[in-house]
Parts: sequence; structure tokens; C-alpha cells
Amino acid sequence: MTKVYFFDFDGTLTKHDTMFMFLRFCDLNRFSAKFLLHVPLFIMLKLKLAKAEKVKRHFISSVLKGKTENFLKEKANEFFEKNYPNLIRENALDFIQNIDRTQSESYIVTASLDIWVKPFAEKFEMNLIATETEFKNGVFTGHFKGPNCNGKEKVKRIKQILGDKKFDKSIAFGDTSGDKALLKYANEGHYKFFH
Repeated sequence: MTKVYFFDFDGTLTKHDTMFMFLRFCDLNRFSAKFLLHVPLFIMLKLKLAKAEKVKRHFISSVLKGKTENFLKEKANEFFEKNYPNLIRENALDFIQNIDRTQSESYIVTASLDIWVKPFAEKFEMNLIATETEFKNGVFTGHFKGPNCNGKEKVKRIKQILGDKKFDKSIAFGDTSGDKALLKYANEGHYKFFH
């Protein structure tokens, strides 16, 4: 029986959200200064007066724009070394290690940026579907390639990548409203399964 697994990353596999962690890790001084400037936007977000994608894009851009791809890749690897395996939920780790790889494919499907999730996906031997960082001449433009990989966009991206591939069963794991479409799309959707 062939299976395909879809795992959300932040909060599902990890104990904490990784965006703030990674941005802080990359450039603490810039992070602190920009965080204070963004507090009104974060408040508007909590009150549902601002769009999450816009605020996220703006904040990431304010901290990382202009950094080179090499610098960010290096930082992503250091971030992984520093936080693996402690950042990952123990039962999620057990589950991943026990997947039968001969009969299945596994994907991390995340709204987080590909740049810092990639080392985790590689460690788990999983394919990565994420919000994509846009580089021009080896420098981060402050923009994403395409939409934020969240909500219905997760399903859209999965369908694009899987194409005509057929599996007997699809199993998805998520932990927020941004994963609802994904959990509904799979034959078997698990909410907060590893919590």
C-alpha cells in the first residue's frame, strides 16, 4: 500500500514557531529594532485588522533583505545544528523515524521560508514545499517567489508538485487554521497529533 505523508512544520513538528527564532538568530540587533517598529502591525494582526501574509512578508524583509544567499544558507545550517533535535517534538521524531520509506513519500508543507526549513527536511529525508525566498544576483530581494504557502495554497502547491502521481492513502498533520485545507484534502487528517 503506497502512502504519502504531509507534515506542517511550525507547531506540528516543532515545539515553537521558527520564524522569530531564525530572524533573531540571523541578526539580533536588526531583529530587535525592527520588532519594535512592527509591534503596532502585530497588534493589528491579533485584532484581525491586518493580513498575516503582508505582515510576515514585511517583517521578514525588514530583517533579512540585502543578505546574501550564501550567508542565509550558512545561518540556516548553523540554526539547524543548534536546534536539532531539541526543537522537534519527540513523538514526531519517533513517528518520522518509523515511516516505511519503501512504500511512501513524505513532504513538509509549510508557510515558513524554504531557506531555514530545508536543513530539517533534508535530515528527515523529506521533500519540501514552502514559501520560497526570492534571490537576485545571490541577494535576498525581500520578496517571496509566489504566494505564502498557507491555507488553500498548501493544497494547490501539493497538487502542482504531485501531478499525476497516485497513492493509496494520503495522511496529513497540522496544528492551526492554516492547515485546515490540507487536513481536509488528505484521506486522513490529524490535528495536533504530536502534541
